Amino acid sequence: MGKNYQNPFASLDSIKLSFNHIKVWYTSGMGFFTDAYDLFIISAILDVFKYLNSPNFPLNDFTTGLLASSALITAIIGQLVFGFLGDILGRKAIYGVEATLMAIGALLSALAPNIYWLIAFRSIMGLGIGGDYPISATIMSEYANVKDRGKLVALVFANQGLGSLAAVAVGIGATLAFPLDLSWRIMAGIGAIPALTVIYLRRKTPETPRYSLLAKGDAENAKKAAEFLGAKIENNKTVVSKPLSVKEFISKYWITLIGTAIPWFILDIAFYGTGIYSGTITQLILGKPSSLPNLILEQGLPYMVGFFGYFTAVALMDRLGRKLIQVQGFILMSVIYTIVALMLVVSGTKVTGLLVPAEIAFLIYAFSFFFIDFGPNTTTFVIPSEVYPTRARTTGHGISAASGKIGAAITTYLFPVLLSAIGLKNILFMLAIVSVIGAIVTIFTLPETKNRSLEEISNEELITVQADQRT
Repeated sequence: MGKNYQNPFASLDSIKLSFNHIKVWYTSGMGFFTDAYDLFIISAILDVFKYLNSPNFPLNDFTTGLLASSALITAIIGQLVFGFLGDILGRKAIYGVEATLMAIGALLSALAPNIYWLIAFRSIMGLGIGGDYPISATIMSEYANVKDRGKLVALVFANQGLGSLAAVAVGIGATLAFPLDLSWRIMAGIGAIPALTVIYLRRKTPETPRYSLLAKGDAENAKKAAEFLGAKIENNKTVVSKPLSVKEFISKYWITLIGTAIPWFILDIAFYGTGIYSGTITQLILGKPSSLPNLILEQGLPYMVGFFGYFTAVALMDRLGRKLIQVQGFILMSVIYTIVALMLVVSGTKVTGLLVPAEIAFLIYAFSFFFIDFGPNTTTFVIPSEVYPTRARTTGHGISAASGKIGAAITTYLFPVLLSAIGLKNILFMLAIVSVIGAIVTIFTLPETKNRSLEEISNEELITVQADQRT
């Protein structure tokens, strides 16, 4: 084995943005449309159940927490399992399986006869949502050119913004047009549509050039995959990524794992806690709305503000860099949570008034969603797709994403209990503190990845091999 090689992906890294990049973006992005749609729509479904007061769908702290967090819990399993399989079997081998699980879970949820079956079916959907994170992020990252890689991976994730707006529209439309016992089923079932549109495309997407060459030593398929984008593999010798044992991976990348996993954990504590229970928070600030559609609209307003954050991140990802965007996002989240907390007048744990007009307090609170999305909600997704070597990229991303979903599941399940025990004011102070911790961890553990090749960022050791030595 030798170590003299030229970068085989120079053509792929320097190629101009093309239609096929956009095709990969759409194919990858629909899973995140479904993820965000699900995050909002379950809060709308919970509101419907409160109005229905059905014996088949009883709500208490236990069932509310479990229904809200069930998809998150299984998403953790999906992220870990699919992340591991993506490095062992390849990205293409399992691409489309996760979209199928999402579609099946959403369709079955719409048919659930009671709350316990709904929890079970949403768990299936969560498994697919979780599996989508490491695979879609890595496929987009490994196909992208260096100049636009941050933008393209962020665009995959920005489908969450579109999914949130779609969920608000579907939630309002369904409750206005249909009886409540039917409207929530329509909300749940529509979540299958985006996943169904990309199953075929995912099964037809070629294996990435990097995985084909560096993990499998398959130069021919690597060349074909590069040609899919109009690029070429420029090294005549077969170059592979040096295999890493689990011990070697942990030894070399443990600081990176802290840097990608802990901030994601912290981010999702804030994002899912304030997201799934946005209706509860908006009612505490603005008061109870006059109707269910108005409630859904009110709790959707922060997502509408956040929508612009996603695409601000897309526009500036390759200019400002991932690290700066993540740090400023965490800091401004902390500032906003602190300001809103200070505006609340409380008696014990109950909000009894505001020091400013309710509309102003709510607008400031809603801006936290802008800086979540123009900040760590996007960058925690982008960075893990860049900082790990090819043989461990989906595994590293899956571990990081699972860490985030653990934070999401914890806060989602505990939020109703915390709201009763310590109140909204103290919850916001808690979120302000953990946001500062997220910024500090980011500063000390993560490199800046903009305008650098994946192999350079991850310090990936490439070696040339003879034909009989390929792995």
